[in-house]
Amino acid sequence: MQRPSPEKLVVVGNGMAPGRMLEHLLETAPGRYDVTIFNAEPRVNYDRIMLSPVLSGEKSYEQIIIHGDGWYIKNGITLYKGHKIVSIDRDAKAVTSDHGVVEPYDKLVIATGSVPFILPVPGANLAGVLSYRDLDDVNAMLLAAQSRTKAVVIGGGLLGLEAAAGLESQGMDVTVLHLMPTLMERQLDPAAGYLLQKAIEEREIKVICKASTKAIIGEKKVEGVELADGRIIPATLVVMAAGIKPNAGLAKDAGLATNRGIVVDAGMQTSDPNIFAVGECAEVAGHVYGLVAPLYEMARVAAAHLADPSSTAAFVHSDTPTKLKVTGIDLFSIGDFADGEDRHEIVLRDASAGVYKRIILKDNRIIGTVLYGETADGAWFNDLKKKQVDITDMRDTLIFGQAYQGGSPLDPMAAVAALPDDAEICGCNGVCKGKIIGAIQEKVLTSLDDVRAHTKASASCGSCTGLVEQLMALTLGESYNPTAVQPMCGCTTLGHDDVRRLIKAKSLKNVFAVMQELEWTTSCGCAKCRPALNYYLVCDWPGEYADDYQSRFINERVHANIQKDGTYSVVPRMWGGVTSAKELRAIADVVDKFDIPTVKVTGGQRIDMLGIKKEDLPAVWADLGKAGFVSGHAYAKGLRTVKTCVGTDWCRFGTQDSTGLGIRIEKFMWGSWTPAKVKMAVSGCPRNCAEATCKDVGVICVDSGYEIHFAGAAGLDIKGTEVLGLVKTEDEALEVIVALVQMYREQARYLERIYKWTKRVTIDEVRRQVLDDLERRQSYYERFVYSQKFAQVDPWSERVSGLHKHEFKPMASIGMPQAAE
Repeated sequence: MQRPSPEKLVVVGNGMAPGRMLEHLLETAPGRYDVTIFNAEPRVNYDRIMLSPVLSGEKSYEQIIIHGDGWYIKNGITLYKGHKIVSIDRDAKAVTSDHGVVEPYDKLVIATGSVPFILPVPGANLAGVLSYRDLDDVNAMLLAAQSRTKAVVIGGGLLGLEAAAGLESQGMDVTVLHLMPTLMERQLDPAAGYLLQKAIEEREIKVICKASTKAIIGEKKVEGVELADGRIIPATLVVMAAGIKPNAGLAKDAGLATNRGIVVDAGMQTSDPNIFAVGECAEVAGHVYGLVAPLYEMARVAAAHLADPSSTAAFVHSDTPTKLKVTGIDLFSIGDFADGEDRHEIVLRDASAGVYKRIILKDNRIIGTVLYGETADGAWFNDLKKKQVDITDMRDTLIFGQAYQGGSPLDPMAAVAALPDDAEICGCNGVCKGKIIGAIQEKVLTSLDDVRAHTKASASCGSCTGLVEQLMALTLGESYNPTAVQPMCGCTTLGHDDVRRLIKAKSLKNVFAVMQELEWTTSCGCAKCRPALNYYLVCDWPGEYADDYQSRFINERVHANIQKDGTYSVVPRMWGGVTSAKELRAIADVVDKFDIPTVKVTGGQRIDMLGIKKEDLPAVWADLGKAGFVSGHAYAKGLRTVKTCVGTDWCRFGTQDSTGLGIRIEKFMWGSWTPAKVKMAVSGCPRNCAEATCKDVGVICVDSGYEIHFAGAAGLDIKGTEVLGLVKTEDEALEVIVALVQMYREQARYLERIYKWTKRVTIDEVRRQVLDDLERRQSYYERFVYSQKFAQVDPWSERVSGLHKHEFKPMASIGMPQAAE
């Protein structure tokens, strides 16, 4: 019996997906097809996943070839190298290449892959701007790297980071620009993104997040990249790695159904039954893919249908793990790791080892996993996720991995007891277990402070505090009574004071650094710790840490006070309570224009406009700004008001210019964030008309100078001020007040008012540091002055210009459907 003639199979594209498809097809249906491949690249099939090792010099092109010329010859496959298909004639069932070759087909497979997304910015077509998709791109980068000069990679995703690592290994000075706040935000949560950035920067690759590219600058070739904030990053090479999009143009021109990619069914068949699509160009059930595992599954399914048209093989979406191909960086992520009310998380951090693990559960089943630094259990977690295993019985030990399942619970005390005496406990000071236990026994040490004083263990960075306390409990037994420290929140066992100390000691300069290095038990903190950490970082690292407005309460986010009906009140700043006819007219005009229902004079000598719609706030601020007003910060954990009397200008009892001093203090100190609200007052004589003796900071002017008061309260608690001391000049009064506030800023716990902080640290200690120690006072003063360079920016004018404009857009009103009659 004569065998039927083979059908003509034409494949457009010669990447990894069609290569794997042909392997399956040759195995299951040998001889069924006469195969012709058109490859736009002038070479055989190679492993694109291995382009990064080629760029870094770890591999050569020859080592990543999948199918050499001999494979095509052996299997009778015709390969046109360097031929790009320019048209598909579906009626004639033929394709045409850019070299004029016309090839008929019975079945056609389109595997045109994807194309890089090139940012539409000025200079994108300059010489020295490259994408990163194929071997030609890699060869161009290797050629550019011979200059050993500066490269900028735009994009902090998988491809961008792999390109950056490869260029750095070739000797280039590399900067990565990433639009989002953390790297690989699609595959990693912010905590893992922080660790990844830290590891990348340890390779001497600079990373700039929240970087919006405005233009690529240069005459005929690249000279640098200009960011939206005005910074210019010098570069002789720019690599665009900001994303990819399916290459579906050929299919669309041929009249095939396309969306983001070439639309195919579960059998990888397009809208034309004789044409299939596989790889990054294909869109199946609304998904397009860039990772190799689903592309190989597409290849298997397409081969099954080409071999047997009655096949039931179907592509089914499944999450694919993400891994980064940069030597020495271990990360793994899969699934859904967004927050949600119906979800729970288990988090493990080991700061010393740089390990972060997070499991996200829903209905006691894993829906997402993020691992950094220790990824050996990634496959096991993925298997539990795929099989939707109920993890209730192993929940307590799940995060420790497969090796700990079915055994006895982990006992941290037993682990510490098993350590040898020469085991190092405190790495900062080189203190071993035996020395700590010996000191506790010999000197009868019963407190952590005593152990710190005699051994130095836990006295530096503090990360070994838990181990030291376990050793104390092990040595002292029931007689050990640790001092109860109220944790900041449920995310940590550390109190505010320890967190503040460690932020400075460890030079932690962003929220995710704090959470990782201090081993937070949650991935992103909570509503209690996020605002506190944000404040501590703002205070400790002015000019380096950028205030995260999302970590603030609603009033501070929108820079107005929310009222019980959902409207807002706006309070413009009136320096020292002094205003003018021009300002009053401007306020009156705003009240009329926006139909503001209530206008009230406040106790802080200002005017409050109540009942403003949220969407009207920017326009209200714009009109007030034109009249010279800035935000009064009536919503802030910061300086609210400086209340004054008229002093020597008008009052026959006034001893000093209280109004002038109040205005000077307010203009000097406004805009500074503090642990809690701060209210001040300056009275021109002991009659105290400005009520300075119930404020956070007050001044009573007397004949001999200025009496500085502090730690008063007139809210839920009623408390008169304490006298800090008397100074002779206005300049000295300002310096003392500023130093006092800076000491409070640096030492107080978040939401702790000055009077509560003073009670804790003692009046004598405040007086000693601020009044008696002139050198320390000057140091506090200078740190405050420095921080004001970054603080005195009017948030109203920023938002009028468009910052966070989404915050003020009204929610859409959606009508309810009418019930059927």
